[in-house]
Amino acid sequence: MKTYLAIDIGASSGRHIAAWLEEGKVIIREVYRFPNGAEMKNGHLCWDIEGLENHVVAGLKAAKEQGFTPATIGIDTWAVDFVLLGRDGKRLGDAVAYRDSRTEGMDAELEQTLPFRFHFGLCGIAKQPFNTVYQMMAVLKEHPEYAGEADDFLMMPEYLSYILTGRKAHEWTNCTTGALCNADSGSWSEMIRMVAGLPDNWFRTPIMKPGTVLGPLTDSIAAEVGYQATVILPATHDTGSAYMAVPAKDDGAAFLSSGTWSLLGTELPGPVTTEAALTAGFTNEGGYGGTTRFLKNIMGMWMLQCIHKETGKAYSFAEMAQMAAESAYPAYVDAADNRFLVPESMLEEVKSALADAGAPEPADLGDILRAVTMGLAVCYDKSIKEMSEITGKTFTSVNIVGGGSANVVLNQMTADVTGLPVYAGPTEGTALGNLAAQMIADGAFEDLAAFRAALPGSFAITEYLPKA
Repeated sequence: MKTYLAIDIGASSGRHIAAWLEEGKVIIREVYRFPNGAEMKNGHLCWDIEGLENHVVAGLKAAKEQGFTPATIGIDTWAVDFVLLGRDGKRLGDAVAYRDSRTEGMDAELEQTLPFRFHFGLCGIAKQPFNTVYQMMAVLKEHPEYAGEADDFLMMPEYLSYILTGRKAHEWTNCTTGALCNADSGSWSEMIRMVAGLPDNWFRTPIMKPGTVLGPLTDSIAAEVGYQATVILPATHDTGSAYMAVPAKDDGAAFLSSGTWSLLGTELPGPVTTEAALTAGFTNEGGYGGTTRFLKNIMGMWMLQCIHKETGKAYSFAEMAQMAAESAYPAYVDAADNRFLVPESMLEEVKSALADAGAPEPADLGDILRAVTMGLAVCYDKSIKEMSEITGKTFTSVNIVGGGSANVVLNQMTADVTGLPVYAGPTEGTALGNLAAQMIADGAFEDLAAFRAALPGSFAITEYLPKA
């Protein structure tokens, strides 16, 4: 039985998921899970990169211990973050997280010489304080010596693949997220790099398409895990992979990857860099097969995750959803507002946002949860309407994949607010998209359409209809 292994790492946890085919169905099994998170280190919010490296290898061992020796392996993570590499090929400095405050003011600094309207026209990426270009400017400002000491950089999933194979490559769906690529040419934008003052020696590694074979495990890694396998670059940006696992019935489907972030959008043949797209906050990220993921970043489950943690995890996410459903609170927050990006207290920030909007004070936790949950549904509806106007497409359904697709209350609210049927599932959307790239590269599926066609018969997909 040929098996494939997806290593899917998110902001709070990572998983190794094995997969194989049985009578045309995709079967998956989680073989390893590990925690992830960012902590303060050397004055910055940083990922435990050494821990991630160790967990990636430990999960490969766990797969073997459970009877799996995968033919191929693929790694995906969140976007925009990176590590610098020195001349010796080793990591230089820490892996600073995108929620760190080091990028404050970098956008204004860049706009002194590169107005954002022109920047957006080049790269098609919406302005976010954590975009890679701003992070690189910030690290160079703090460490000017890195201009010469750093000889390359890799984004997080490609770096972890480099640890396994010793081979460096950038992957298109991921590197486009950083506002450093030319939206049309499929390459780094020389103009953006030069105006931002970024050294050309940081951009030595070529950009590859998702599905590219990176190579075998190094001899030392193979010896440590007990088998040899081929590492393939999936859509290494987790949203790029998640979109591949949307079993849309037709071209009228709005795609929603629902996890820490809610990424709502559609697949297009090319980027849309109009004034309307810029003003509405849409972004153009590279997609599998040369497509463009035209989408908007919305805070997503992050707000609920913060509340869950802040309340001591006293309630499960299902219980929190039910509390939101039972509340009659009449107001909601704007889930696309960057004030919720990294507040000291999410509970207090939600209360403050409601007060700023003139809404009544929430009576209890249920009211706060309803304000957040309804805020997400309303934001989805607004984004779909904007997307329809900008692209000229008519959307007839909302297709949700990822962990957030298990939130039955939010799914029903989304159906009710948008007036569209909602199809929720598969929940393991990102890992499945990762596996899709591997299986297509290996010949198990002819193309992405064939993989997507197999999903409804392999996984539960729940329909939510708008209430009359």
